[in-house]
Formats: sequence, C-alpha cells, structure tokens
Amino acid sequence: MIPASVNVVAIDGPAGAGKSTIARELSRVLKLPYLDTGAMYRGITCAALRLGIDVHDVDAVAKLASTTILEITDDALVVDGVDATSDIRGDSVTRAVSAVAANSIVRSELRERQRKWVAIRGGGVVEGRDIATVVFPDARLKVFLTASPFVRAQRRVAQMGGDVSQIEHDIAERDHKDSTRSDSPLRESENAIVVDTSNRTIDDVVNEIAIAFHG
Repeated sequence: MIPASVNVVAIDGPAGAGKSTIARELSRVLKLPYLDTGAMYRGITCAALRLGIDVHDVDAVAKLASTTILEITDDALVVDGVDATSDIRGDSVTRAVSAVAANSIVRSELRERQRKWVAIRGGGVVEGRDIATVVFPDARLKVFLTASPFVRAQRRVAQMGGDVSQIEHDIAERDHKDSTRSDSPLRESENAIVVDTSNRTIDDVVNEIAIAFHG
C-alpha cells in the first residue's frame, strides 16, 4: 500500500470525461509525473490483437500481461519495443479493451506496476477507473470526473471523427461494462470530489482540483 503522505492525485471517471486532458495539465501545474493507466490496459489489448490472441481467453491474456513490456511516457506508449501510441486509440483496441480490463489477473498485474511506478517517482497524477477505489485508496486527493454521454460523444467525434449517435451508444455500453464488472468496477470513491466537466473549461476544472490539492 502506498502511504497516504505520498503526493498522489487519483482521478477516475468514464471514457470521454476529460481525464487525460485534465490529468496532463494538472500534472504540469502541480509539477507531478502523469500516468494514464487506461493506456496500460490498451497496451495489453494491442499486444493480444497483434499476436492473434482472443481477448476473451482469460488464461492466455493473463499470461500475456505478465510478460508484455510497456514503456510509458506522457505522450507515447511502446509495447514490446514497438510504438503503439496510435494503435491503442484505434477502433479495434477500443472495442476489445473492456474484455481485457475485466480480467482479474491482468488487473492485479497492472495495479502492481502502477504502484511501483508511483513509488519510484514519489507521487503522481494517476488517472483511470479504479485508481481512488482500489489502486491508491490512501491518495492525498481523489477526484471523479464525469460528463453527459452526449458531451463525451461530441468530444470523441471532435478528436477522431465519427457519428455522434453511434459513439454515444458505444460510450453508454462501455460505461455499463466498466461499472458492472466483478473486479474493481467503475464507481465514485466515498471521499472523492466529483466534477462534472460538461460545460466547463479545462483551466477551470484544473484550477478547482489544484486548489483542493493544496487545501
């Protein structure tokens, strides 16, 4: 367990709520390292797809997770020596990642990597879906970001194109899978500050969180 004194900001929330954008800017403002844990699950998913492994094959994916090398920076992800920065945001990975994220052995493996990452750096702004509830329950500050499914769909279309209605449907389906899985479901931590980003600027949200961190 990471001690509560370590400077960890744990940010959770559903897809499209602005976690990555806000976490990156917050890390700059607070001068703390940034970790996107969702990219780690996408990295394992990408590795499985590259090797032709069925993402629903629990044992095969679990074994893969224990051996896959993930090199993570603020802006890139290298999977087993191959740049996967673009691939992990593609449709094939996006459709398959929920199955990988529901794998308890994968989650256990990646949680340990996340804790080691923070321990080595002495803190960080860490974002994902079970950071405040499971990975760092003693985080100095816990944040749950949310936004309406329609707004989240609009943001995805602005970034990657597509049909708003279809993406809104996909987001709702992903929310259901994430919130109903048996291992570490997406939910608000009891003592997290909840921030709806639907109609707010990035700077406004970052400022609120930074004030809470220093307060």
